[in-house]
Amino acid sequence: MYKIIHDKDEMVIRFEKDLVDGEILTRFLSHINLQSMLKKSTTTDSAARERARNRLVGLPTGITLLRDPSLNKGSAFTLEEREALGLTGLLPPRVHTIDEQVQRILENLRKQSTDIERYVYLIALQDRNKTLFYRVLLDNIEELMPIVYTPTVGQACLEFGHIFRRPRGIYITARDKGRVAELLGNWPYNNVRVIVVTDGERILGLGDLGADGMGIPVGKLALYSVCAGIHPSLSLPVTLDMGTDNARLLNDPLYIGLQHPRIRGELYDEMIEEFILAVQQVFPGALIQFEDFANRNAFRLLQQYRDQVCCFNDDIQGTAAVTVAGIFSALRLTGGKLKDQRFLFLGAGEAGLGTGELLVSALVEEGLSPEDARRCCWYVDSKGLIVKSRTDLVGHKLLYAHDHPPVADFHAAVEMLGPQAIIGVSGQPKRFTPEILETMARINERPIIFSLSNPTSKSECTAEEAYTWTGGRAIFASGSPFEPVITQGKKLFPSQGNNVYIFPGVGMGVMASGAVRVTDEMFLVAARVVAHEVSEADLQFGRVFPPLPRIREVSLAVAVAVAEVAYKNGLASKPRPDDLVEHIGSLMFEPEYQLYV
Repeated sequence: MYKIIHDKDEMVIRFEKDLVDGEILTRFLSHINLQSMLKKSTTTDSAARERARNRLVGLPTGITLLRDPSLNKGSAFTLEEREALGLTGLLPPRVHTIDEQVQRILENLRKQSTDIERYVYLIALQDRNKTLFYRVLLDNIEELMPIVYTPTVGQACLEFGHIFRRPRGIYITARDKGRVAELLGNWPYNNVRVIVVTDGERILGLGDLGADGMGIPVGKLALYSVCAGIHPSLSLPVTLDMGTDNARLLNDPLYIGLQHPRIRGELYDEMIEEFILAVQQVFPGALIQFEDFANRNAFRLLQQYRDQVCCFNDDIQGTAAVTVAGIFSALRLTGGKLKDQRFLFLGAGEAGLGTGELLVSALVEEGLSPEDARRCCWYVDSKGLIVKSRTDLVGHKLLYAHDHPPVADFHAAVEMLGPQAIIGVSGQPKRFTPEILETMARINERPIIFSLSNPTSKSECTAEEAYTWTGGRAIFASGSPFEPVITQGKKLFPSQGNNVYIFPGVGMGVMASGAVRVTDEMFLVAARVVAHEVSEADLQFGRVFPPLPRIREVSLAVAVAVAEVAYKNGLASKPRPDDLVEHIGSLMFEPEYQLYV
């Protein structure tokens, strides 16, 4: 079969040529070549040579390496790496730095004619070189945040089946009942710490997009990595495909999900429970973030599982925290106290009611009773002002049903209640009319106008409308970004009330401390931290949130504060480090190439 001949320091292996597998022989020779290079290395430190060997054990070579987005460096592979890893000739001869690669990416990205084309271009980059993808995003966060997340991600979800390239994450359907843990076990990484899961029923303000909603978990987890430095290998996007009631998708041949009406009731609840239990089995202790579930499920699932597993709902708690942070900042401009404010919400869904609950927590800290605190928060839903005399109210709405005559429309409610702030979370565009904005400006010297519905097409008003109809006096924030506005001879920079100020830092704080639960106190301290990070100069330019280029600093501060809450309340499963700031900073992923040789 074969014969081995030893000749002094050399070894000769003889065998018949037709027994040779070319690919295996190539890998073997590459290994011999690598060992030869390490032996001849000028490094005298034998431990360093051993570390180099260990790094390369199991590392793919050749085309296989170039096709692995987690390891691929493209034209940035060094000459030594190319020689050792079988890449010589497979790449153009010049070695580029990562900065030069970023320059090439940006040049081509900016040539794309639409935002959805830019989105597809960036996702294609993520498919072939993850390190470069995250470096491009981190270095250009203000320019690219609207592309990888809202508002463009909304359009991407609307077209998801038509722009689909490569699968990401795990898809779970009702036909997988009884084997969800097996499906999670198919994921190639076994140390998942953060999971974002959706059932696609309420994607942004766009409604039921079914399995096409996978763009949301994918986008959120990219922001965990960019903003808080959670390594991409530690995260997992999941879509629970429970069907869809969207007629367009049910008749679209390119829809990626199962084309049947939504599953509800007992089977739906059983699938959710099996998923939650499977996570505990396969990825014990992982943080579960519920994302874009419809109102009918969002509140009850959070209530059911928040005291059983490490989880939170970003639409309820994350949106609440970023909104309350914006209010804290706005009060620095108005000079008012939180307990003296009246807040009127347009919309009484997850975001609105979640914000009310967090405001109540903050007001209770200021000395109000929960009942008095709730009387600071008023809501208008599709049937008018929420008041006690209404007989159609259920769930959390009942907590905010106050003694007041019925009011049919939002403008009348503004006139009668005289709020200091109006907060739009309705998903209905143009509901903050010029008449409403003028009324707010008549009532308040500095009216707080938060138009938070996403994407841009659903915004209750634009930044320009808010400033124009209040004589430039509005303190404005929106769910999706708007360009700067020049009003009254002054250039103002509208703030985006983006949950990215909250959830990445919360996730990092939970992960760093090993927190076993996520509490409302964590979101309130996160809100206070974000508001504290807003400078006086930011406020003078109209910003109530820190500039996005500072997002890593902000996320670190949030993570430290969240971890402190976990340690204080006995929720942390990891020992407290001597220097918490330094420890969490050391955990943050930096998108830089590792040397393989």
